[in-house]
Amino acid sequence: MSQNTAYTDIVYTNASQLVPPRGHYSHTVTANGFVFVSGQLPTDSQGNVHADAPFTQQAEQVLANLEACLSASGVGRQQLVQVRVYISDMDNWPVFNQIYANWIGDFRPARAVAGVSELHFGAGIEIEATAVAANALL
Repeated sequence: MSQNTAYTDIVYTNASQLVPPRGHYSHTVTANGFVFVSGQLPTDSQGNVHADAPFTQQAEQVLANLEACLSASGVGRQQLVQVRVYISDMDNWPVFNQIYANWIGDFRPARAVAGVSELHFGAGIEIEATAVAANALL
């Protein structure tokens, strides 16, 4: 089960299938009808960062981590409303776009893809997202 801490109408959640965040933040924060997912890197469930893995593996790991965060907050891909993608090499954009299209399916949340000069641990990709909270759908 996920780790939840509530403060008034704000719920902080860490996905049980991911290692706890190394910094002072939560995997997700649910507030005001939305789930805000912190930036996810290509880190496996044991906390190993796979920054040296091929880009496709990094992208798949990051999307799996995003999925774990959404699930821990009681939502899925269909509730995503905004996805922000940071890529350290924009030459990987077409590859990412295909991996993402296969992962997201028919859902089409708003999205931004930004080329950046560097990501933490030397990763090739990081993704953060916003979803509509399950209780907002009732």
